[in-house]
Amino acid sequence: MIIFFNPQSSANRKPILPMSLLAVGAVLEGHYAYEIVDGNLVDDPLAELHGRIQQAGPTPILAVTVMPGPQLQQAVPLCRELKRRHPHLTVIWGGYFPTQHWDVCLRADYVDYVIRGHGEYAFRQLLDHLHGRSHPLPLTDNGLPLTDYAIPGLAYKTNGRPTTNPLAPIPAPKNLPPWNFDRVPVGRYVRPTFLGSRTLGYHSSYGCPFFCNFCAVVNMVNGRWLPQTAVQLEQIARLYQQQWGVNAIEFYDNNFFTQEARVAEFSQRIMGMGIAWWGEGRIDTMLQYSDRTWSLMRDAGLKMVFLGAESGSQDTLNRMDKGGQMTPEKTLEMVRRMKIYGIVPELSFVMGNPPDPEADAHQTMDFIRRVKQINPASEIIMYLYTPVPLAGDLYDEAQAEGFAFPQTLDEWVSPDWLNFSQRRSLIMPWIKRPLHQQLHDFERVLNAYYPTTTDTHLTGARRRLLKLISSWRYHTRIYRSPLELRALHRLIAYQRPETSGF
Repeated sequence: MIIFFNPQSSANRKPILPMSLLAVGAVLEGHYAYEIVDGNLVDDPLAELHGRIQQAGPTPILAVTVMPGPQLQQAVPLCRELKRRHPHLTVIWGGYFPTQHWDVCLRADYVDYVIRGHGEYAFRQLLDHLHGRSHPLPLTDNGLPLTDYAIPGLAYKTNGRPTTNPLAPIPAPKNLPPWNFDRVPVGRYVRPTFLGSRTLGYHSSYGCPFFCNFCAVVNMVNGRWLPQTAVQLEQIARLYQQQWGVNAIEFYDNNFFTQEARVAEFSQRIMGMGIAWWGEGRIDTMLQYSDRTWSLMRDAGLKMVFLGAESGSQDTLNRMDKGGQMTPEKTLEMVRRMKIYGIVPELSFVMGNPPDPEADAHQTMDFIRRVKQINPASEIIMYLYTPVPLAGDLYDEAQAEGFAFPQTLDEWVSPDWLNFSQRRSLIMPWIKRPLHQQLHDFERVLNAYYPTTTDTHLTGARRRLLKLISSWRYHTRIYRSPLELRALHRLIAYQRPETSGF
């Protein structure tokens, strides 16, 4: 028996459909018995998993998907304790964090294997190996079959030392088997958002064709992007609507808008269904969309697009490998265009980049004000720059400043590194506390003067009050120590999209 576990992602938000586990489970249907346990839906995940392992037979397998932050914080002590109680248990980790930090994971005596990257077929091959089943293996360049331990995407221990194989090729989502939604209580993941009263997530493509060197996706896909078809997306939209009454979909693709033709066809196919939707895109790509496609997206219910503006500095964009095709002026052009079509731009900015984090931060703060002047509806999400392993010039500069990743899982789940995972940390040596406080104060004033449109509980009267109290600070640019706004935010809870979602 294989038990999939999705650790708790946040105590402050309704859980998101465990799409990665549904995708991996789909390739096991008819071959292996499996169950999905979601730590967001059970009161005591340890007791729940302990009971299921006891009933799973002589060779139980616990497969855990792990993101940095809250999921890692729950996965570490839980897996340690389950391994202590059940020494015969095989523990396999996969997901974003183990893909990047596989060696750290394998140094823990309670993690037996790591599946790196897109693990649908790698996980299936590992199960076949563990159960002694024969299966077709790819050939090496000289035509010889690979051994079981050469399964692409697998990391494991040899003589107690972490070892990894190269990442597996990215599977084409359009060719993967459909998810078995009966494996999870889908209705419990439907939630109200500003998009609609019944919102559900979906993932329709893998990868991204760009090489931004602050993004961990690059190391996982190396510039590949593979999508499902517009026909398949229409089928999902209709299934969601008919089966669970969904009226809004969040597409969690790394880059949903890579291919204009697919987006335009999808928009045509769901026209008139009454479904609102959201996705992530790239500014310079979407600026090339025709007016017809923009009209189709608007009329088909597109409400907001998450876009990586990243910086108001061209030099910083160049160091991020966003340069060439990407400029600050294109960000301004994008927010102008989206204002015309009534689609909200949700812009992320990576602040405090080396080698001169203070100049970088102040230049981007000024740029954010320009964005808001052009399109006040623009959503602004601010992150501190956090290095990604082996990711170009920015990572090299971070190392030169003395930055180093933790070498144990216990260190990763400490409070400082938990904040790092959420891009709110002070442990980066180039971010000094005064700069961190300046950014925090600016963010507080900005969020009061322009309250997020995604907070459905924030009434018009409260929005006006926030704007009134913060207006003098915003116009005079005196952001320091906004004590009155801190007090006001305690009375009027403010939703931060970067940590709480919609």
